[in-house]
Amino acid sequence: MRIWFSNIVDTQRRMLEVTGERVRIGRSEANDLVLHSPYIAAQAATLYRQDRGWEIVASGNNGLKVDGEHIAAGDHRLLQYSTEIEIFPYTLQLDLPTKADLTRERELALQDQAMSDVLAAIHRELLERMDLRRAISAEQQADQAFQLTLERHIETIAAGRRELKEDAGSLTDHFAAHAIRNELLRRTNRHPPEQKEASNQGQATSGPREHMNEAAQVWSRQVTAVPQREIELQKTAEYIENLLHSAPASSAPSPQIGTVLQRQFWTAWQKIAASLAMEFRQYLAIKVITKEIKDIVFGLGPLEDLLRLKSISEIMVVDKDRIYIERNGQIEESGRRFVSDEVVETIMQRIVGKVGRRIDKSQPLVDARLADGSRVNAIIPPLAVSGPSLTIRKFPDKKISIRDLVALGALPSSACDFLRAMVLARRNILVSGGTGSGKTTLLNCLSDFIPDSERIVTVEDTAELQLAKQHVVRLETKDANVEGAGEYTIRDLVRNALRMRPDRVVVGECRGAEALDMLQAMNTGHDGSLTTIHANSAFDVGLRLEVLVQMAADLPVESIRSQVASAVDIIIQLKRLADGRRIVSQITECAGINPSNGNLELRDIYLLDEISEQLEATGQLPTFTASLIDSGLLQLDSFYGPGPEQFADADSLSPVGEP
Repeated sequence: MRIWFSNIVDTQRRMLEVTGERVRIGRSEANDLVLHSPYIAAQAATLYRQDRGWEIVASGNNGLKVDGEHIAAGDHRLLQYSTEIEIFPYTLQLDLPTKADLTRERELALQDQAMSDVLAAIHRELLERMDLRRAISAEQQADQAFQLTLERHIETIAAGRRELKEDAGSLTDHFAAHAIRNELLRRTNRHPPEQKEASNQGQATSGPREHMNEAAQVWSRQVTAVPQREIELQKTAEYIENLLHSAPASSAPSPQIGTVLQRQFWTAWQKIAASLAMEFRQYLAIKVITKEIKDIVFGLGPLEDLLRLKSISEIMVVDKDRIYIERNGQIEESGRRFVSDEVVETIMQRIVGKVGRRIDKSQPLVDARLADGSRVNAIIPPLAVSGPSLTIRKFPDKKISIRDLVALGALPSSACDFLRAMVLARRNILVSGGTGSGKTTLLNCLSDFIPDSERIVTVEDTAELQLAKQHVVRLETKDANVEGAGEYTIRDLVRNALRMRPDRVVVGECRGAEALDMLQAMNTGHDGSLTTIHANSAFDVGLRLEVLVQMAADLPVESIRSQVASAVDIIIQLKRLADGRRIVSQITECAGINPSNGNLELRDIYLLDEISEQLEATGQLPTFTASLIDSGLLQLDSFYGPGPEQFADADSLSPVGEP
């Protein structure tokens, strides 16, 4: 289901893709759909998915309207297709699946499960035939004779499966449909619509960086492919693509995987499936089986396709049957699945083994990274109750620059000039925000302003920072070995970094006792250091630092506040909006200790306007403004620079303070 919503004072229409069984709507940030208005209750309404369809329950004091009918608090209504809901000053349009859509979804789910069962059986038999339980060498991956033998075995095993016999055509057709689906995904990845990238500054378009699957292209190429059949496949995919683009506006393909591939695609496939020759459909079925099995044997299984899609920013494996993705800031089900829990764990071990880590019953939780730097978190039973779970935070192929953030409206160019001056003036900066708010992305952007002559030492749990500098030493934590020895924590590395003659220390994230060491570094001559921290506001940053420092030492709160006031100069707060956009919501100076109450003295330099959702100068100037102006790093009019209408002009950034 999709919910389109707009404010009467804002003509921009936004969309929320719904994947769960419940949607909470209201003013509070805890809701699934946040409507920014003082006229709306903290929780105004809730949508529930029932057996008979979607139902709305009003909970705000002001009530709401459903298709023009007023609904009081506590009342509920069953919703129809294209229902319009009014919650002043917002209007919501619901795009509900029809009964036919729900029936088709259930049928597809059953066929997907049957498909997974067949793939699991073929995979098990292949492991026994070719003794593939041992690690496969790079030479075998590139050996065409080995690839040919493997593919022939897959064909032989598949030919013996009764589910794929000619008289069991429905499952064969389902496999064949996935072959067309994969080709459409490949085309989408090769020519991504601009719309996919426009609303999420954390996802860049393309770039020269080597993709983590480049080496996999050797084994992903099908040796037994028949050229004539491949041409027929491309023509069929092109025909379906034309059908999708010629669909009525009300059902035109969405850029989201779930909508395109679970609704419009299957409708188009049903129109042409019967007209395709059975031999061609069987060829497509074998092609898909070969691809899926080879992805499991050599790569990351069903994650391979998702990793190749540049528009996807996060992959979340809930269990073997459910893989969710985040794209354009919205979470949706991918329609992909693993064949078994054993395969999920094997792929986890394949990932973490490449960075010298392990995951097993004695160490069921691990952080790692992919070859392109993407962050990976893996957890297995007994900690993961529903089965092995995997989360991958993908990094863009092209490094995001501060100009990209300005162009996408994450912050105005005047604020960009101010942050550039802060970095060049060697002010200590904390980047704060929630999970997925873009802290690491902004930290990477700020590092671009560091002069090339300075020595930088980075410290991270899992190396993911992308500092485009020459003189960078990257440190990464190490887990204990099987004997329980050899562990090196963030705190160990921060202390060691101070002995490496750094001009600046950059810590990927302060989440524990290392906060004390980071403050010590900022207070002992390592000015211009940067780090990130999880907090909901600049005020909460101070409270969180107090807690983190006390994890390292039993110090009085007054002493900790003095350390923070002396060490931290600027706090940059990030926020993730309801539509998935990530923006800078607050730039605050830590101006010392308030003598009247002993709390940190915080001065907002820039603050988000909740109505316009634009970052604006508050009129307050930092205490060190004079030194910035005298040194030529900043002009006073930077605080009153270009307005929101100029956000799209990334080239309008002032050259003041260019390193």
